[in-house]
Amino acid sequence: MTALVIEVIGWAGGIALLAAYAFVSRGIWAADGARYQWVNVLGAAALAINSAWNSAYPSTALNVVWIGLGGWALWQVWRKR
Repeated sequence: MTALVIEVIGWAGGIALLAAYAFVSRGIWAADGARYQWVNVLGAAALAINSAWNSAYPSTALNVVWIGLGGWALWQVWRKR
């Protein structure tokens, strides 16, 4: 059961990242907006969990960096308020 949950988390993260990219590319969301950055952070976290579970450490590292960049971007959004 745990493996299935991890698999669903991974797919949800991938879908979230693709959807966020599509929304920004189509001009629906702003690239510097909090919504886009939150979806990026959460999607990357989901993929990092899945990658770590499956011992895909390069992917895990990439997603941890992605989370950090999203966190930095969220900080910048918050500071502009």
